[in-house]
Amino acid sequence: MHVKVGDTVKVISGREKGKVGDIMQVFRHNSTVIIKDLNLKTKHMKSQEQGQPGQIIKLKCEMLYSKEKEVASRVGHKILEDGTRVRYLIKTGEIIDGNENWQRTVKEKKEAEVSA
Repeated sequence: MHVKVGDTVKVISGREKGKVGDIMQVFRHNSTVIIKDLNLKTKHMKSQEQGQPGQIIKLKCEMLYSKEKEVASRVGHKILEDGTRVRYLIKTGEIIDGNENWQRTVKEKKEAEVSA
């Protein structure tokens, strides 16, 4: 999944189409996100065990939104000439964030391999 908490996204379908909001929570296992200050789809879940109440889960799937050019765009990954990896918007070429997040995941993987 290419979006992160704090990204600004634009709704591309449904009754909230065209509205913009910030991501509050990301569910990577099913590629959905929760958006702040928008009407969300609700999913009613039955209780799993007797005596527990059921749940109402709010879900929404969105695209990134460019703050500079105000264009909805998909996210791509590329490696710059100096070797750093970045996320960028495909339509505008705007760089979203640098490699600090990539560096952290690489270090975590190396530490896990060493300890195993």
